[in-house]
Amino acid sequence: MLRPIALMAACGLLTACNAGTSLSSGTQTFNAGVGDAVQAPLEDLNLKREEIPEVLLQARGAPYAVTGMGRCAAIGAEIARLDEALGPDIDVPTTGEGEALDQQAAGAALDAVRDTATDFIPFRSWVRRLSGAAQHSREVQSAIRAGLIRRAFLKGVGQQKNCAPPAAPYGFKTRR
Repeated sequence: MLRPIALMAACGLLTACNAGTSLSSGTQTFNAGVGDAVQAPLEDLNLKREEIPEVLLQARGAPYAVTGMGRCAAIGAEIARLDEALGPDIDVPTTGEGEALDQQAAGAALDAVRDTATDFIPFRSWVRRLSGAAQHSREVQSAIRAGLIRRAFLKGVGQQKNCAPPAAPYGFKTRR
């Protein structure tokens, strides 16, 4: 009974945050993620798997590799590939506090939908272990961590080489 109430409250919060605007980023995030949230039980049963992007698999294999990273353009291109797989880095300026609230509300609503969809699976943690979904989830998280480490490392390399962002951290001013 509490889950539907939480879902309605999150949707209400999302709607309130969007009052007076056309389709905001929070609404877009919710609409884009609701299908995946509803399909969460399929992931628990290992019938649907999140594919790990190739750039993250490469990062997991060699997070500190510098082969081919001699030029700022190459570093920037690799960081762009990582950004595509991981989303924007923490140093990228955000557009505003209102959008951040919309994103938080959308995330809360999606979590409520996902939790409601997976609640009907008895012994969910055991089902995830036995189906292999838990192991795959650990592999995905490992690849994400490696990608985050690689992106940070490459930005440090770019900063050392006096590259402009995005091949270096945002806010870095190149020496002339």
